[in-house]
Amino acid sequence: MIVQVLQLAVRRVCAVLCTFAICTPGLAEPPSRVVSINLCTDQLAMLLAEPGQLISVSFLAQDPRSSVMVDQAMAYPANRALAEEVYLLNPDLVLAGTFTAGATVSMLKRLGIPVATFPPAASLAEVRQGMIDMGVALGQRDRAAAMLARFDAGLAEAAGAAPDDRPTAATYAANGYTPGGNSLSGDIIRAAGFRHLAAELGLTQGGFLPLEALVLAAPDLVVVGETYPGNSRAEEILSHPALMQLRGGRETLEDRDWVCGLPSVVDAVARMRHARDAIGSVP
Repeated sequence: MIVQVLQLAVRRVCAVLCTFAICTPGLAEPPSRVVSINLCTDQLAMLLAEPGQLISVSFLAQDPRSSVMVDQAMAYPANRALAEEVYLLNPDLVLAGTFTAGATVSMLKRLGIPVATFPPAASLAEVRQGMIDMGVALGQRDRAAAMLARFDAGLAEAAGAAPDDRPTAATYAANGYTPGGNSLSGDIIRAAGFRHLAAELGLTQGGFLPLEALVLAAPDLVVVGETYPGNSRAEEILSHPALMQLRGGRETLEDRDWVCGLPSVVDAVARMRHARDAIGSVP
């Protein structure tokens, strides 16, 4: 392994000397050995990369609790975002998230490996931008444009016409946490024709909402996530009798349904729209 690392190190010296060529738009060839070390970039890259271009995804992409593309991810070797294992894959591009394994990203950059960093999508507009940016990073602009067109059409169909009256929806998670209005889940809720309770209560960036405040607000719909097997005191609040007695509807969406900026968030909008239609107009 030491010999292999030394051989790769020599190649990386050349990569450092060629950094300008790699980073200059329009001059470089599309990367041919791409490694993703982030759940969201895993899935977006699987959708846009040409066959053989993506050579490894993170292990989270193969976890059904986290990923909507488990079956596809099983076709790729999994990594755990460790600098040593990524380096030995000899990538010419690594895809990471803003908050992905900072030590690994820093080490890979010092070794001369190009790293494209993607922020988490906090709105549907940022989902669109993420598709464009991934298309650029992979040299797959045409594929990204086609995906974007399908996404826009699907979103318009799923959202439908804006209602005259909007019922209120609240998202509620373990320990009483609620994502704020300035979040992807908040944008999905608004696109489906709801008002977002957290935003109306001033929690634009998210925070902890006391159960009493939620009950007093009496939202028309409460969106909760799937609970994990076993006993968790953090999740007990989701089955509290007071919460169960709310007269509004209840919808279950797992984190994987809207944690990443993927085309599949259209399905979340459609489910929320269906829930809104079941509620009807606000009196």
